[in-house]
Amino acid sequence: MSASGDVPDGVKKGRDMGISGKLAAFAAAGVLLSSLPAQALDELGAQGLPRTGFEQSNGARWTTMAEEHALLKNLSRKVDVSQIGVTVQGRPLDLVQIGRGPTTVLFLCSQHGDEPAGREACLIKIRDLAYRKDSVPAGTTLLFVPTANPDGREANTRGNANGVDINRDHIALETPEARAFAAVIRDHQPDIVHDLHEFGPRPLVYDKDVLWLWPRNLNVHKRVHDESETLSRSYIRPAVESHGLTSGVYGFLVDPGTGEPTQQIAGDGQERILRNTTGLKHSLGLLVETNDSANPGEDQPAAARRRVDSHLYGVAGTVRLVKERRGHLEAATTISRVTAPWRDDPIYFGGADNETPPAGKVEPNPPCGYRLTTEQYTQVKDKLALHGVQSRRDGEGRLVPLAQQARPLIPMLLDARADFELVQGIPSKRC
Repeated sequence: MSASGDVPDGVKKGRDMGISGKLAAFAAAGVLLSSLPAQALDELGAQGLPRTGFEQSNGARWTTMAEEHALLKNLSRKVDVSQIGVTVQGRPLDLVQIGRGPTTVLFLCSQHGDEPAGREACLIKIRDLAYRKDSVPAGTTLLFVPTANPDGREANTRGNANGVDINRDHIALETPEARAFAAVIRDHQPDIVHDLHEFGPRPLVYDKDVLWLWPRNLNVHKRVHDESETLSRSYIRPAVESHGLTSGVYGFLVDPGTGEPTQQIAGDGQERILRNTTGLKHSLGLLVETNDSANPGEDQPAAARRRVDSHLYGVAGTVRLVKERRGHLEAATTISRVTAPWRDDPIYFGGADNETPPAGKVEPNPPCGYRLTTEQYTQVKDKLALHGVQSRRDGEGRLVPLAQQARPLIPMLLDARADFELVQGIPSKRC
């Protein structure tokens, strides 16, 4: 099974619109909009705000990378823009920070390069927040990675320049993109990670306008899991459906007559997928997918505008949860982090919140930690550091104790029973 977020093979892909155009910067102080040339009016918009290439074309094309860089440069006096990494082909990975406060939300936009609507929504939202057309909730830090896969966006490909699906790399951290995101999550410890994707529909059985999902991995703390599901069902769903759009749970084919689920084709508990990885790291995980094909009566620009608007509604839903349930949100993530070193519940190497783990995939008596040889530790020490995993010397090797904040993640990295382990450590009952 593969996915967009985690879309299955054969379900993708809609049509892309190509990339062209260039954004110029207009910053001459005191110049009246009425005196600007037509091109400047188009790029600034009626309210004098810089516009994305997508907005300038009314959805006929996507914003180019050059236009994005020009927009972020224009906004850099109003928001914090920093470089968190470099792609395989040398393009910058940018992080935009707006607001400062203890509650932190990270929006990761378009991990898959051929799913551009989430990126456009993020760029528009960043601009609106920068110019106070929209507001940041008090006590909140909003983080955006506006283009999570610049090489893939430039080439209009799902994977990065090496053909690797970044959304299958949040355990192994082989790609520079996933490594950069892991460092951001480690350093900022977001309360929510909102992952923006698109999917290719199947008529009648898998064709909602928007699909959403929470972390299904069984090792995610119950408070984080439940609050993540609340975010999906009680905030994302009404946010999009209040605008006349349809929505549903990601990964299920439905009966055309009854709307009841008939088959699960994606959306499992796989730990290397971002919504699950972030849950294991104590953040609410959220996958939002928009339908990438035109609805009846839509031309391609209209379909593109609907796709981008759908993501904007989803972003608004996440922000609304922060405003209305900040206490519940912070309690869930804080309790998950603080109690992790003392958890003694079973470790699950399979299954999901809707799937019983297979025989042999549950450890009812977790070890105290995992012992690594010096060679193993040398092989994985940088990745452990990016994941926020601590270790200590143990004779000629290293010991990675479970009694630390990264407890839910460590067995997924070091146990031979995990599906995507980095190395096979030796479980130890004594630390």
